[in-house]
Amino acid sequence: MHFNSKQTTLLVILFFIASGYQLLAQAKTNSWPEVTNTTKPWTRWWWMGNAVDEANIKRSLIEFDKAGLGGVEITPIYGVKGEEANYINYLSSNWMDKLAYTIKVADSLGIQVDMTLGTGWPYGGPQVTQQHAATKLIVDQQKIAKGTKIKEDIIVKDEKDKGSTQLKYVLAFGEDGSYLDLTNLLDGDFLKWKAKKTNYTLYNVFTGKTRQQVKRAAPGGKGFTLDHYSKEAVNAYLKPFEEAFKTIQQKPRAVFNDSYEVYGTNFTPLFFEEFKTRRGYDLKPHIPQLINKEDSDIGNRIKSDYRETISDVLLNNFERTWTNWAHSEGFKTKLQAHGSPGNLIDIYASADIPECETFGSMPYDIPGFRREKEDIREGDADAVMLKFSSSAAHISGQPLTSSETFTWLRDHFKTSLSQCKPEVEDLLLNGINHVFLHGSTYSPERAAWPGWKFYASVNFNSTNTIWEDAPSLFSYIANCQSMLQSGKPDNEVLLYWPIYDTWGSNLGGTLFFEFKIHSLKEWLHGTPFYNTTKTLMKNGYGVDFISDAFISQAKVIDKKLVLPGGSYKSMVIPESDKMPLATLQKLIELKKQGAQIIFEGLPKSVPGFNNYEEQTKALLKLIAENEQLTQKENLFDALNNADIHPETLVKLGLKFIRRDIDGEKIYYLVNHTSKPIETFIPIQASTGNVVIFDPLTRIYGKAILKKEGTITKVKVHIPSGKSLFLKTGQTVDIPNWNYYEASDDDVRITGNWKIKFLKGGPKLPEATSITTLESWTTINQDAENFSGTAEYEILFDKPNIKADNWRLNLGDVRESAKVWLNDIYIGDAWSVPFSLNTGLLKDKNKLVIQVTNLAANRIRAKEIRGEEWKNFHEINMVDKDYKTFDATKWKPMPSGLLGEVTLTPLQLIN
Repeated sequence: MHFNSKQTTLLVILFFIASGYQLLAQAKTNSWPEVTNTTKPWTRWWWMGNAVDEANIKRSLIEFDKAGLGGVEITPIYGVKGEEANYINYLSSNWMDKLAYTIKVADSLGIQVDMTLGTGWPYGGPQVTQQHAATKLIVDQQKIAKGTKIKEDIIVKDEKDKGSTQLKYVLAFGEDGSYLDLTNLLDGDFLKWKAKKTNYTLYNVFTGKTRQQVKRAAPGGKGFTLDHYSKEAVNAYLKPFEEAFKTIQQKPRAVFNDSYEVYGTNFTPLFFEEFKTRRGYDLKPHIPQLINKEDSDIGNRIKSDYRETISDVLLNNFERTWTNWAHSEGFKTKLQAHGSPGNLIDIYASADIPECETFGSMPYDIPGFRREKEDIREGDADAVMLKFSSSAAHISGQPLTSSETFTWLRDHFKTSLSQCKPEVEDLLLNGINHVFLHGSTYSPERAAWPGWKFYASVNFNSTNTIWEDAPSLFSYIANCQSMLQSGKPDNEVLLYWPIYDTWGSNLGGTLFFEFKIHSLKEWLHGTPFYNTTKTLMKNGYGVDFISDAFISQAKVIDKKLVLPGGSYKSMVIPESDKMPLATLQKLIELKKQGAQIIFEGLPKSVPGFNNYEEQTKALLKLIAENEQLTQKENLFDALNNADIHPETLVKLGLKFIRRDIDGEKIYYLVNHTSKPIETFIPIQASTGNVVIFDPLTRIYGKAILKKEGTITKVKVHIPSGKSLFLKTGQTVDIPNWNYYEASDDDVRITGNWKIKFLKGGPKLPEATSITTLESWTTINQDAENFSGTAEYEILFDKPNIKADNWRLNLGDVRESAKVWLNDIYIGDAWSVPFSLNTGLLKDKNKLVIQVTNLAANRIRAKEIRGEEWKNFHEINMVDKDYKTFDATKWKPMPSGLLGEVTLTPLQLIN
């Protein structure tokens, strides 16, 4: 083919344009991903009493947007005393107008809106009739001697249950082993019957009601808690929402269901019918074994079947019904499965966005990280527990896993941004990539400081002093999530959760069992599953959990296990006592098709009661016929044979999570050890190019590498308390990463510090100057009571040391700081270590540091003055231990710059 000169010129131009686009695309590949409203953190937004108005809705949303939040989740709750005239009934036309306005304003700002499908928690409200209310099983026993005639109404024994129960069955069990169902002899509740052959025990089975009301309900939301196991009840509950949503044009992005704080709801009116359909036998003849608290094999098997049926009806009649309804209405669903009695993996996976939560405060070895005992609740952020939600998302193919974050991180007014950072990092490291703050309380401008407050939150809004520098925390989270929402999860190992070992236990005689985050010792800690998970994670393996239901969906393609959410190189089966025959059959089938199924142990029996002896024989025969199952493998040798190699960087103490983008890898690395990690770290990705990203500063650059066989070693410097991302792939137009080392000892900045109080309350202290840095609370009474921002200014000469850069170390900052050097803003220091690189110094330098403390001292002073502000209905305000909140007992919290400020000379070592 021949081209004329014009065509040739055009082709050359097109070639260079195409090449330019390619170079731009390659450069973009290794620059920061776009920050969107989904990558930004969101917040739970409590509407107290629904006493909201358009002006304050708009003002609040603008504040959220400017601070860097990507969305809100509306949760109406109890109200404020004295505001009753402003209350708006939930789902009323006025309330829907406010929702529509919220969505409209949010959309104009580029943020999004979710909402709880109810008020407070759990689901319930005025539309829930007693028939559809949360239900419990009541079984009364009655001894009947041989020859006794009964002519009486069968009435529940407990007085408090009378009037809310319905007699379902009367079952007679004789001392001779006989069983009679007397239900068909009933005339209403009246029984006429004679015990002819032997002494009997009557088991009178009632459908009872828990009578639980919605907790923390908002106006228009009070009522019974829903029967989550009844499809009829769920559909009736959703009906008012269908009608209400017809009145607005724009709808929320997602509807939310909180953790299952549905107490004692262990039954539903059609449970026996569901049980027979799902378990294959009639439960009624086995009622004595079901309710017997003694530990026995048969009783435990029947209890296991009961618990599995509860899980099934919750999953199918509520979760899937709710999600299908939401999709028909144009919503996504966001769900907390923990606290429920169901299979956590399957229930989390039934929603579009599975959500975990953390509660309380965790310990960290980071020097300078404060965790004062008097201010904390011990936390429940167990990494293994967190992985149930992210595993469900990963194996089902859901791109987002959210979290309720920072609940009771510290006592009220005492949480600093620096204390938030490692807590949220542990979430991100375990697969969470869509953080929801817990939370923000709607507070109108008319509310006196400290505004309206929810009883259990950190309270991220403009009435809290930490809001001054909260955008830096939000930016950090957004930067991290922009990476962690990219590509796909890159865990290579599946780990089977043998839930039947829990369901099939006596559990202390407790029939109804919920998988709570506050009771991990009862069902998770110390189990072979837990121990194997910890072993894998400790040794650098990425792992996701899998249930029996998802095993049944697995396929083998190119020797990999393929699930709806992706592929895995192996599956580990921990030691377990019971496993369904169908699960073992599927595992053997997958193994024969080339999948790497690693058995740490073999089941001894099938779970449940129906035909269990025959099925157990078949299970044991299947094991015997497959000799490779009985040859116990070393876990790590087996993983190596499956071409799964650990990330040995964990031996340095680093925590990590890895993602994959079309074969290229993203590593998130966090140093929660007590020492800096400054060395070449090994990564399993075989690559010639790695880019380092700092999520605190958004600086990125090409890393120095070493190759040792198939192992790539990356030079990093990660101080204690900091994190980095590594990303493999093309490095076109990527600058080199600047590696700095200290070239000399630290130099103190000394002299006269001018202090000027800029904003806050209750009043601004007078300006002053000091030569020794210590808490500003020691200056005078006004400063002791002050919460807000103060400016420190000092002039200093450049040290007589040669340096390519300088690190400014602010020491002990209480609690966050913005820094200017020579009138140029160089950044904010809000997390440990409180340090910033300054660039080169002048001969004469001016340093300005604006420090913001916590709101604790101001609220303490307010209460000491006797000024009441805790004017909320319901629980009002409590402290971290759920006792009456009393800040008068507090000591003043140290504030400002508390120690030496130093400069470290740095040498560039590229």
